[in-house]
Amino acid sequence: MIEKRVQKKTSKTSLKKTKNIALSIQFNLDGFSFCVSDFLTKKALLFTEYLFDKKQNTPEELLKEIEKIFQSDANLQLEYNAVTVIHQNNLATLVPTLYFDENALANYLKFTIKTLKTDFIAFDDLPEITAKNVYVPYININNYLFQNFGEFDYKHHHTVLIEKLLKIENFKENTMYVNVSKNAIDVFVLKDIKVLLSNSFSYHTKEDFIYYLLFTAEQLQLNPAEFPLYFTGAIHINDDIYKITYKYIKNIFFLESKNALLEELDISKHSNYILLGS
Repeated sequence: MIEKRVQKKTSKTSLKKTKNIALSIQFNLDGFSFCVSDFLTKKALLFTEYLFDKKQNTPEELLKEIEKIFQSDANLQLEYNAVTVIHQNNLATLVPTLYFDENALANYLKFTIKTLKTDFIAFDDLPEITAKNVYVPYININNYLFQNFGEFDYKHHHTVLIEKLLKIENFKENTMYVNVSKNAIDVFVLKDIKVLLSNSFSYHTKEDFIYYLLFTAEQLQLNPAEFPLYFTGAIHINDDIYKITYKYIKNIFFLESKNALLEELDISKHSNYILLGS
């Protein structure tokens, strides 16, 4: 079962009559969302989010759900000037450009994730931090989207998050950013324009959740009573995971987007930061 949780467009906007529109798609094994924006002004015109009733086990299962959405959602059948696809998974690692060799992509991943010889491995360039993000995209979904849209750009969600975090006013102290999904978190620690840590963890309980945050803080010798932590994604102040975090980490904030469309959406300004953050 697929639940359409949110769909909102700017007032009096007819996408069928609007020229120069761009599409950004984000998907993971838990859900699928997309944003339509004006290609020239970058203004968001529509946002839609779908949530699967259960996590898909494989990229093949995920593709079946995406095909159902494409068949039923007319906004995914329009012509777009540009399409960007965001792969959200934990199959990624950052590699300093100095040590990067495009012919050795599998070697960078084999120590952190299990890869197959048949896996297609890609990388994104992050010149701001002089690094590459090496990852495994869901190539079967890329192929399906190519059939629908032709050529498009794609990135890993870590790349998108890091690019957006680097645009925030630079902090002179170590700052932790945590993007929360249904069963996973992305943890980044930045200082000035340097990424000191980037990692993803799966969690099932609130105890798992706080363990990974405190473990990260310990590894970087961060004092839980001092360093600031900013949440994005699927977390709210009344959630158990928020309450247990505040028990141990005192300077907690939500990283809110300035995207104007969020004013019309009945969702938190820190949610869906990958697509709507600005």
